Amino acid sequence: MLALRRASLPLRKRGFNVRVSCAKLTSTTVEDKAESYPTIHASVGVFHPSLNASFHSLKFNVCGSRHLSSNAGASSTKDDEDDDEFSELESPVAAGGDEDDLLSSDNESEGGEEPHDELELSDGETGEPAEKKKAYRKRIESELCNKIMDAPGMAIHTALDKWVEEGKEMSRQEISQAIFLLRKRNMYGRALQLSEWLESKKQIEFIERDYASRVDLIAKIHGLQKAEAYIETIPESLRGEVIYRTLLANCVQKNNVKKAEEIFNKMKDLDFPLTAFACNQLLLLYKKNDKRKIADVLLLMENENVKPSPLTYNILIDVKGLSKDIAGMDQIVDKMKEEGLELDVKTKAVLVGHYISFGLEDKAEALLKEMEGENLKQNRWVCRTLLPLYANLGKADDVGRIWKVCVTNPYVEECLAAIEAWGKLNKIDEAEAAFEMLSGKTELSSKNCSAMLRVYANHKMLMKGKDLVKRMADSGCRIGPLTWDAIVKLYVEAGEVEKADSILQKATQQSHANQVKPLFSSYIAILEQYSKRGDIHNSEKIFYRMKQAGYTSRIRQYQVLLQAYIKAKLPAYGIRDRLKGDNIYPNRNLATLLAQVDGFRKTPVSDLLD
Repeated sequence: MLALRRASLPLRKRGFNVRVSCAKLTSTTVEDKAESYPTIHASVGVFHPSLNASFHSLKFNVCGSRHLSSNAGASSTKDDEDDDEFSELESPVAAGGDEDDLLSSDNESEGGEEPHDELELSDGETGEPAEKKKAYRKRIESELCNKIMDAPGMAIHTALDKWVEEGKEMSRQEISQAIFLLRKRNMYGRALQLSEWLESKKQIEFIERDYASRVDLIAKIHGLQKAEAYIETIPESLRGEVIYRTLLANCVQKNNVKKAEEIFNKMKDLDFPLTAFACNQLLLLYKKNDKRKIADVLLLMENENVKPSPLTYNILIDVKGLSKDIAGMDQIVDKMKEEGLELDVKTKAVLVGHYISFGLEDKAEALLKEMEGENLKQNRWVCRTLLPLYANLGKADDVGRIWKVCVTNPYVEECLAAIEAWGKLNKIDEAEAAFEMLSGKTELSSKNCSAMLRVYANHKMLMKGKDLVKRMADSGCRIGPLTWDAIVKLYVEAGEVEKADSILQKATQQSHANQVKPLFSSYIAILEQYSKRGDIHNSEKIFYRMKQAGYTSRIRQYQVLLQAYIKAKLPAYGIRDRLKGDNIYPNRNLATLLAQVDGFRKTPVSDLLD
């Protein structure tokens, strides 16, 4: 931990104050107590060298206990970066790693990206790399899941009652598979109804993981408050650490800083052991909202002897890369190796991405060759990762070489990676060939079609996109958030913003019936287009609909909204009150925009008139 926090310049050289509180040090800065804390050289001190404001909002009690407090509200941030610069490491809630986990993957993150495998509910590791297990995971078929998906509207309980009357199997394995597949398809509402029916009918004896799954589903559909209230109804003997870490992860996913810190403190008050999982949740949260607080999480881990997990290093590596500190990123990698931890494929992919963004193509290529290994056919499970990375480098020959290893019998994820890679290289024919190969292996699905739709959207191929949507409809393909997002962006890129808006409105209406919601990125794509036009009316409309959909207002949304007022050359009266109501504290960029839309600001002309 010490080496991690020393990976970069000390905080004092960047003008930061890290506040530590314990029995004898209630509000003493680290700088004032250098003799007591000589090692507080946090690796995060250089994440935002442009920020020199004093660090004041977070306190840790590191003398045998741990407490968080933050003056920032649910969506507070002090970063100068846009909120959409996230990697897949951001999303905290995901599968437990095994197919029988009741708490499975969540694809509802605000950026629309697949989440990281982080809830740690698996029964044990097999020793295989996670990527390999996922790439070669056999397709699960569940008759129960199909029955639930085919049930109209809210008639799932009736379908389940009939299932039992027919004497069909209702084993824990069948139930687990059904819930896994429902989650994978983002059908959280139906998964929740299944869970409620199981408990009401006493079909299985609920264990802590079953209750944790329910908490997760309630948080996704009904919000954190309802999930927290449900926890109080769980038998006390089963109200353990897994329950609260599930709620904590959902707080992080919803970017609710205040509630996440509150749950973290409650876990401490309940005497749950401090784990790397809980600390990683805070790191993911502060990575998006206030990178300076990462130093305090590392200090807390050090004082309570919490060993960093591979994800801890992954987060720090990614944050270093996002802050353009390649040297610091490499130092963390070196520390990871010193600890005897091997860099997994996901970590290497993050490194490659940052090397490419900085034009360090030689380092990127060297790492890609290392990922390939000596025998790519034996390491075939890395192909799905290699394909888009080589495409990012513009290496069409290498993409073709990797795809050749897979093309005789490609897996679904390899086809999807190939579609993405060929699309990035502007090779539409090759992308379509990979898509047709995929269509020949499995039924059309929203996930598969969305990959091809994104390619069409990026290349403004509206007619081809429309043809694919019609093909989906004709085949009876279920259309959900991923497809809605791809269709919206297809029309946005074609310049038909009103049509995209209309589609999103219809998707929102459908989402109420199916208990899913459009992705955050779908709304923001349309909001940005209205903002560029200076269309305040429609910008405000989309902003309001995002709130109706349950998305917490963030700095990113307000920045785009204010750009609409600036383009229209009109003041935004009451905007500061709205920010205050949403518990948002402006960063430097937002403050600059606020000054431009302030209807009461003083100018040389107004001074003369006064």
